[in-house]
Amino acid sequence: MYQGRRTLVLIPARGGSKGLPRKNVLDLAGKPLIAWTIQQGLASAHVDDVVVSTDDRETAEIAVAWGAEVPFMRPQELAVDTSPSIDAVLHALDTLAAQGRSWDYLVLLEPTSPLRTSGDVDRAIELLWANEATADAVVSVGEVHLEHPSIVKRIVDGRLEPYVREDTRAIRRQDLDTAYFPFGVVYLSKVSSLRQTKSFYPKRTVPIMIERWQDYEIDDIYDFVCVGAILDYRQKEKTT
Repeated sequence: MYQGRRTLVLIPARGGSKGLPRKNVLDLAGKPLIAWTIQQGLASAHVDDVVVSTDDRETAEIAVAWGAEVPFMRPQELAVDTSPSIDAVLHALDTLAAQGRSWDYLVLLEPTSPLRTSGDVDRAIELLWANEATADAVVSVGEVHLEHPSIVKRIVDGRLEPYVREDTRAIRRQDLDTAYFPFGVVYLSKVSSLRQTKSFYPKRTVPIMIERWQDYEIDDIYDFVCVGAILDYRQKEKTT
């Protein structure tokens, strides 16, 4: 806890998913997918509470079994593919506030990004603490490698053209500015900023870097297989 301030980990976990049905409860390297993220939240030295927001009873039961709280069920209208994630976050804060509970910081941990190190959550929190006067949010980012914006194309009238309008053909790829993608390892914000801006990207957002092997988010079975292989490999590394 920082100067008496409290931190909540919120894990959003819808029951439905078109890319990979029931993905949050599928077994991944020996435990349900959502369990990895719950354990990572509980392991943080700076987190006070870990809450799962879900519309699904099975997901809720698994979450409780692995140590998280499920103090409410998410309404169906906030659990469809088109529902903005920030609406689910604000619903959680409002529902918990009605129960007399509040926090100063909120860490959003997506269960589809389980490739976290044991210190990632605390690193993000400590970074925000260290920049309390000049920052309102922290977002994890990884360097974009093969899919740099200058290389990405689009198809117009059946032909390829650069997605980025400016001409970078004369610039070597090695000399281009580094691009970063906000992989979902950690999103952290002051609750006051979330309520005001309704975004995890206010103007005063600072990045926290993650490693190359963490640049995976589970959307379909191919992502699931890749992440499972990485988790298996890293577990074997720890035992050798």
